[in-house]
Amino acid sequence: MDKQERIKLMEEVMDLEEGTLSEGDELSSYEEWDSLSVLAFMSTLTSKFHKHVKPQEIKRLVTVADAINLMEE
Repeated sequence: MDKQERIKLMEEVMDLEEGTLSEGDELSSYEEWDSLSVLAFMSTLTSKFHKHVKPQEIKRLVTVADAINLMEE
């Protein structure tokens, strides 16, 4: 999965229109980055990437780039 596909996946998780996010965007600037999106993101990491992350790791995410870096296979 390339970087653009991972950004698109983040947009799906956050229920945003395609093309909304870019790597440098701060997650906290989106009201859609809420507790439900965080849970959906963690679930996506587990189901699609077989990664189990701790809540502390999620709290350290600042930008979209940080989030998509967690998706690396």
